[in-house]
Amino acid sequence: MSSRLIGVGVGPGDPELVTVKGVNALREADVVVVPVMDSGERGRAEATVLHYVPEERVVRVVFALNERSDRARREAAWDAAGERVAGLLREHAVVAFATIGDPNVYSTFTYLAQTIEQLVPGTVVETVPGITAMQDLAARSGAVLTEGTEPLTLVPVTAGSAVLKDALDGPGTVVAYKFGRQAHEVAEALRETGRLDDAVWGSALGLPEESIRPAADLDGGPLPYLSTLIAPARRDGTRGGKL
Repeated sequence: MSSRLIGVGVGPGDPELVTVKGVNALREADVVVVPVMDSGERGRAEATVLHYVPEERVVRVVFALNERSDRARREAAWDAAGERVAGLLREHAVVAFATIGDPNVYSTFTYLAQTIEQLVPGTVVETVPGITAMQDLAARSGAVLTEGTEPLTLVPVTAGSAVLKDALDGPGTVVAYKFGRQAHEVAEALRETGRLDDAVWGSALGLPEESIRPAADLDGGPLPYLSTLIAPARRDGTRGGKL
């Protein structure tokens, strides 16, 4: 029978935000893979998984999670990680891969699944959705993501601040991910588009070092890489105004 590789979204950091289905998938897997950087520190996915799975069933696999400029190094890391997980799939019927947030939203799992499809043909690939950082920040800050007919745009600022500004010029709510190193450019884009006052920023959501602040309070200095920004749509304050 074919082995199964299951990408499990474990949320943004708070272990209470893993779904029941996600917990069951983690516990029922033969092994649970967690991605780590080559520096070896424990990541959010691993810390969350250890609330539900004994350490002896957790396998740490190195990914170039913070590599943005050296494509050859990144590709080599993906290949090495894929070979490691492929070996696990040859030994076990079910391998889970834990990823922060959701496995289908800017997740390393996407690249792993593509690699495994080549290395271990016939592997059944599944995903279990997870709560995203934008959902958690909205809940913790009181920011409403969408109303009525408003669109919602999710932008990784690693694509460039111009992409973010284009989205902010539009009519709906804009969520920005991965902008810690470009915090100054993000603040400028918010200011130039008149979206600064209502925007909210957060990092380390649900963890002891959690920080949630109005975007207007940020000084433009560097922020944690896994920062999330919500710039709500322009609203007139009337109930159902966008219906």
